[in-house]
Amino acid sequence: MAYRFLLSWRWAGFLMGAVLFAAACIGLGNWQMDRRNQAVTEIRRVQENYDKPPMPFKDARTYFDVADPDAKWTTVSVTGRYLAQDQRIVRNRPNNSAAGYEVLVPFRLSSGETIAINRGWLPIGNDRPGYPDAVPGPPTGEISAVVRIKPSEPDLGRDAPVGQLASIDLSNYGRQLDYPLMTGSYGVMASESPPPSVAPQQLAAPAVKEGSNLSYALQWITFGIMAFVGFGYMARQQARIGREERDMPDDTADPAEAVQQPRPPSRLKRSGSEEEDALLDSMGL
Repeated sequence: MAYRFLLSWRWAGFLMGAVLFAAACIGLGNWQMDRRNQAVTEIRRVQENYDKPPMPFKDARTYFDVADPDAKWTTVSVTGRYLAQDQRIVRNRPNNSAAGYEVLVPFRLSSGETIAINRGWLPIGNDRPGYPDAVPGPPTGEISAVVRIKPSEPDLGRDAPVGQLASIDLSNYGRQLDYPLMTGSYGVMASESPPPSVAPQQLAAPAVKEGSNLSYALQWITFGIMAFVGFGYMARQQARIGREERDMPDDTADPAEAVQQPRPPSRLKRSGSEEEDALLDSMGL
C-alpha cells in the first residue's frame, strides 16, 4: 500500500499536531465570534434604547436597583438634587480617544432614593499630576435631568487617591457614603435643567461599528482547515517519493554476477588478393 507509512508513530504524531493546531484555531475563531456577537448585541441596544423618549424613574426603578443588560442606554427622566459633598472623579477614562476623568455625583430623587449620575468627562490637568485642573460643581437646587442607564462596573482591585474612584463600582462607592445608594446601575448625563454655566464635557455616544471580529474568526477557521490540507500534501509527497524509490533499479547488485552478453564475432579484414580469389571461386573459374 502506498500510504502504509501513515500507520507509523511518526506520522501519527504529525496528524496529532495538525489536530491540535486546528482545535486551537477553532477555539480562537469561536472566541472572535463571541466578541462579534457581543458587539452586535451592543449595537442593537444602542439602536433600540439610545434615542428613545425618556421613561419616568418609577418605571425604570428596578434597573437602578438590579442591572438588566437589555436596559442599557435606556433614557430615564429624574427629578431631585445633587449631593455635591460626595462628588467623586473616576480615573483613567478615555473620551474620543483622549485620556481623562469622569465626574460621578450622588443624586437624591424626589421619591427619596439616591442614584449615581455620571455628569461627564474632564481632560488630564497640567497643574497637579493625577488630577484635573478644575472640577465643575453640580448645580444646586431642584434639577430635572435625563440620563441613560449603564450597569455598575466591576471592582478593578486598585486603590485610588482620596476623592477618586478606580472604576464606577457602585457597591464600593456606596460603602463610602452615609446613606443608601442604588447599586445596580447609574445614569449617564444626557441633559439637565436648568443647565449649569460650567459643566464637564458630555461623553461621546457609543460606537455602532461591528469591527473586524467576523473577519478574524473566518481567518482562524481557514488556518485550522489548512492544517489538514498541509498534512494531506505531505502524505501525498511521501507516497510519491516511496513509489519512485521502488521503481528505481537496484544499484547494489554485484557487477561480477552480471551476465555478459556475447559479442558477435568480428570479421577479419581480408587483403585485396584474397578478395579477388574469393570472387573467382564464386564464379567457378
